[in-house]
Amino acid sequence: MTAEFNGLVAVVTGAGSGIGLAVAQHFHDNGAKVYGLDLAEGAMSPHAHFIKCDIGDPASVTAAFAELAGQTSVIDILANNAGIGATGTVEDAKEEEWHRVLNINVVGTSRVSAAAMPFLRKSKSPAIVNTCSIAATAGLPKRAVYSASKGAIMSLTLAMAADHVKEGIRVNCVNPGTADTPWVGRLLSQAQDPAAERAALQARQPMGRLVAAEEVASAIAYLASPRQASTTGTILAVDGGMQGLRLPK
Repeated sequence: MTAEFNGLVAVVTGAGSGIGLAVAQHFHDNGAKVYGLDLAEGAMSPHAHFIKCDIGDPASVTAAFAELAGQTSVIDILANNAGIGATGTVEDAKEEEWHRVLNINVVGTSRVSAAAMPFLRKSKSPAIVNTCSIAATAGLPKRAVYSASKGAIMSLTLAMAADHVKEGIRVNCVNPGTADTPWVGRLLSQAQDPAAERAALQARQPMGRLVAAEEVASAIAYLASPRQASTTGTILAVDGGMQGLRLPK
């Protein structure tokens, strides 16, 4: 354990599993008081105080932050990690799916960020880190709705960074490649040949493997750290070289 985040308060959405759980654990292990917002507690209990929250529901977000206000008046770090996936082309996607994914992934991130602003303004080193995706910058097949939502998150990150830089609130995002998380595991389980699908996902990343949730968590912690006081409006890829490298076959 180090003291990098000692005395700081971090709020992590989607902290019950996957990348969010790894983020909550990283902050906790490095000294922060962590509040995890999610639909269910999952495995966060050793690392974060659970507050039930559906970021797709305005009333739920309001209630979660009312509960949070009873426990802290300050948020130093907000990690906007909660989101959902979607597969298929624009022909496959139904209107309801577009509305659901954008409501949770984009509007939900905005809801939580807006609710957190009064708490962040009381911090001496406020930071927001959004979980975006390599899907925002690389054209991935059969990810139309998901890619659109993450492209919006990347643009939202830059807009928020510009809006709040004069207040000292830093806003950045991470762009993970395909990560080895329960969510990806569920997608693979739906494939006709899960083993072949996993092999294909690994092969499209130059390092030849899926990204570990802990690697993404470490990148989020880097961007959130008070030591990075001049880092804002940054998009950090954690993708095994998928976006930046063009290797001969």
